[in-house]
Amino acid sequence: MIKIYQIAIICLLSLMLTACRESQKNRPIWEQVKITDLAPSTNKETTEFQQLKTINFDVCVFEVPAENIKTVSGIWPMLSTQPIRFNNYEAFKSNLFLAGFGQAPMWSRIDELLVAAGGRETETNYLLLPDGQFSRVPAAKLKNQQTVFYVPIGGRMEGVNIGQGTLVLRIKAEKIAGARGVCNFIAQPVFLSAARSAVSQPAAREKAGEINFDSVGFELKMGPGDFFLLGPEKYVSDQMTLSSLFFTRSERKPVIRIFLFVCAGVAD
Repeated sequence: MIKIYQIAIICLLSLMLTACRESQKNRPIWEQVKITDLAPSTNKETTEFQQLKTINFDVCVFEVPAENIKTVSGIWPMLSTQPIRFNNYEAFKSNLFLAGFGQAPMWSRIDELLVAAGGRETETNYLLLPDGQFSRVPAAKLKNQQTVFYVPIGGRMEGVNIGQGTLVLRIKAEKIAGARGVCNFIAQPVFLSAARSAVSQPAAREKAGEINFDSVGFELKMGPGDFFLLGPEKYVSDQMTLSSLFFTRSERKPVIRIFLFVCAGVAD
């Protein structure tokens, strides 16, 4: 089973208001765990993270054989797009991106479909985001120059030439004034050219060699235990598109990648 316990951990973290960086073991979602059964952490590192007033996320990447994408397609109707504010919903869909919002009790049903599709978890990252600061989740690396096709806001599909570099999901989390335990999560794919490292000034380096794909940007409000999935609408094998670059990995057998973001805690 694909680590259902991670969602249970998130719920516990929201009650304890900690910023624990290590996954708990043997905590399935259906297990009734009492907060009094758990000793408060006195770990120095955890205390320092709390003092930083971070917004914490667990990020998991699942890989599913591309031939089983029809099985995975059953996940998306379970999730909601209503809480998600897209930069442009039509452009988001035209780029073959899918996103959905859910909460912890829903995870077991989603897990069943991932298992049925032969999915496996390949990456887990723990993000500790200071309020209003950016972070990046890598999606793909390019070694050679090529043309990537995408749909801009209000336009038709066009190609952009990119060279060596990394495609990432740039994310930022901001606390919401007057709302405790809730943050605004902002995300947008960005291509970062390897040439950025040759620029000496940090401010200039942030702008040099960047391509922002704002047509698939979005934001939503999240609290502990909330999650969203980001994945492809279909598998594209005959054209280098933004979606295929972001969600597809081709080695022995092509796989599609689905990104899971879970809000682990919002420090007050």
